[in-house]
Amino acid sequence: MKHEKAKELFTEFLKNEKNRITPERFEVMESALDYEGHFGADDLYIVMKNLKSTVSRATVYKTLELLVKCELISKRNFGDNLTRYESNFKRQIHDHLICMDCGRIVEFVNPRLSKLPEQISNELGFVISSHSFNVFARCRDPKNCKYNK
Repeated sequence: MKHEKAKELFTEFLKNEKNRITPERFEVMESALDYEGHFGADDLYIVMKNLKSTVSRATVYKTLELLVKCELISKRNFGDNLTRYESNFKRQIHDHLICMDCGRIVEFVNPRLSKLPEQISNELGFVISSHSFNVFARCRDPKNCKYNK
């Protein structure tokens, strides 16, 4: 297994939460951590099925929720009522720019934004645990907008 540290963290989490430790859950974990970009549970299920996995759709959904609780992946909603996930494991903190027409998601890092969530939290008497910054816009060039294709 190429995600040994993630496997250790997930195993410990499953034990502490009194969840069953099964090979299927680790198969889902591997697939989720290897997925490039943002994905829905059904997207991951289809990829796994295409790779001849025997994991059930229910196991994918349940395991993704466990991986979110374990903080190996994050749950995202980009304003379209679809739940998407992305790996947290060994990834740089980033934010998202989302086209309101075509749904294209662009990840970006801006040093000016990196300290802002902590500053705001401190000013308002909170201790930050995580943040999600999404900018909703429209593709400037219609040729690049998937909506127009």
